[in-house]
Amino acid sequence: MTRTLPLPAVRTARPPARRPSPWLHLLPVLPVLAVPALLALPSATADGGGAGPADVVSALVVAHCALRLLRHRRRPLSVPAAVVLGLPVVGLALAATGAASPGAGLSGLGRYLQIFVLVPAAILLLLRDRRDFTLLAWSFVGLAGWQGALGVHQYVTGTGASYRGEDIRAVGTFGAQDVMGMATVVSFGVVCAVGLALGRSAAHRRVLAAGCAVALLVPLALSFSRGAWIATAVACAVQLVAAGLRRALTVAAAVLAAGVILVGGFGVGTALLDERVSSITQVADSPDQSVVDRYTMWAAAVSMWREHPLTGVGLKSFPEYRDGHASLALSAGSDTEGAGAAYRKQPLLSPHNMYLLVLAEQGLTGLLALAGSWLALLACALRRMWRTRAAAGPGARHTAAGECGLVACGLLVWQLTDFGYADIGGSSTVLTAVVLGLAGWWALLGGGTPADGGGPAARAGSVGDGEGAGR
Repeated sequence: MTRTLPLPAVRTARPPARRPSPWLHLLPVLPVLAVPALLALPSATADGGGAGPADVVSALVVAHCALRLLRHRRRPLSVPAAVVLGLPVVGLALAATGAASPGAGLSGLGRYLQIFVLVPAAILLLLRDRRDFTLLAWSFVGLAGWQGALGVHQYVTGTGASYRGEDIRAVGTFGAQDVMGMATVVSFGVVCAVGLALGRSAAHRRVLAAGCAVALLVPLALSFSRGAWIATAVACAVQLVAAGLRRALTVAAAVLAAGVILVGGFGVGTALLDERVSSITQVADSPDQSVVDRYTMWAAAVSMWREHPLTGVGLKSFPEYRDGHASLALSAGSDTEGAGAAYRKQPLLSPHNMYLLVLAEQGLTGLLALAGSWLALLACALRRMWRTRAAAGPGARHTAAGECGLVACGLLVWQLTDFGYADIGGSSTVLTAVVLGLAGWWALLGGGTPADGGGPAARAGSVGDGEGAGR
């Protein structure tokens, strides 16, 4: 009997699996990265106000997030996150009904919802992990470097905005009608760079971030923006203290040495900077006209609130009530020229204090709702950073997730401090929405696990990929 042997199994070669393109990881967050990228274009700030390309893209970010939510069929936000981000809607709805005209009420409502509710919520949902967060933080640094380089060139060549009769004020591409634009962008870059330098990424990245932070101090100084200086100093001080007292003293000594070299050694704007710094404290002795106008409008805002304590005078109604509540010390407007623009008398249409603007237009109800949302974000962000540091163990350096916490808390502290000297207005305002989105991702999603910042908790709450079951 013959015995047949089994034939050997024929193995068919499987084609090698295709590795996903690294660009696919960026697809969900690309619309968010486009917002700071478009602010580098001169056309984005041609008239110093109105809706620019970055504002249009921010609306596309919201639509992009909504489409991804429908596609993945996920619950948008957890209840605590929805309460924190949606709290301002209460005061906004009441103030919109009391506006001087329906058109003003609707336009003001749309602007506030864009900056403080919709865009931050969309960014919170689109960011998936620490890599997305860090990429967006570096985009802030890159934008600040570009605008800062243009600002330094304007100072050196005398092609900037007019300041004390000379065209030397660094404004970047934002023009003479939006002198705070470049200062805001550069300040965000400094805060992000400091947070990245204090993190636990690769050594060469930390050195690069520290170098960027020091270099950006030059255009920040040449912006002659006192409010930006104060807010940046406060934010960086909070970051340094959170990173550890020893490191805070080391970095403070390095920054002081760099300042001495730049100002004392090279004479970078010495006389004008000294005059600008000293004007911060000259409130009662001999204040300049800009300080007089600012405090006059602050008093007018408080007077409006006293007449309408609960709901205010209505959204975008401050200009309508200003002359009836301001004293005769208020000037007709501020003189602007230079940086390619002709002379123009720019009217003073806001109190240059976000808290007082909200108090005047939305009353106590709106201020408690809006400021309550910001303070809740700050409290959650600081608590998360404290827990991250505690999880790393006593004496340990910040984890990779702690790097995101330093950036988020620094940006939020800067914004809340600057709101004491400025309000929303100009094309750089859209960056405020991005800042609140970054802070919200860290504070409300926690950046993943305390140890690495990219755990399942973060991915489950994001609509940027197909993983997780939602919240």
